[in-house]
Amino acid sequence: MPSFDVVSEVDAHELTNAIDQMNREIGNRFDFKGSDAKITLTDTSMNIEAGSEFQIQQIEDIIYNKLAKRGIDTRCLEKGKIEERGKRAYQVITVRQGVDKDLSRKIVKLIKDQKMKVQAAVQGDQVRVTGKKRDDLQQVMAMLKAEESIDMPLQFNNFRD
Repeated sequence: MPSFDVVSEVDAHELTNAIDQMNREIGNRFDFKGSDAKITLTDTSMNIEAGSEFQIQQIEDIIYNKLAKRGIDTRCLEKGKIEERGKRAYQVITVRQGVDKDLSRKIVKLIKDQKMKVQAAVQGDQVRVTGKKRDDLQQVMAMLKAEESIDMPLQFNNFRD
């Protein structure tokens, strides 16, 4: 039976390359000279450090531009509050990966509401969709791509015929 998996993943290598480009641009820009502003990447988040809240907002623009150029969907980013401690400002932006339980339930409900001849099952941080016909699966993919209420970028992996 044909099947595919609905997942939400960010290419870690592209993300590290984008972070390197961002830090290079911050180092070269005139409005950041001498401010020691930087972006560091942990496994699931980007930590922004700058001299003021205004500079963090400027860095956010750089982040969104560089990620878009690298083909990373910015809907996977979750911005935290900007904190000012001493003479520095900090912000944590979380990179969300995987389909969480609420979103997976929503995806399964959307698929079942279409009354197509497919089955959707939650498997950890992904949703497996199976059906008898390849065309039905392609309709499900098109429907999920067009759905606006899903606020995460979705990819369709492991398509088997």
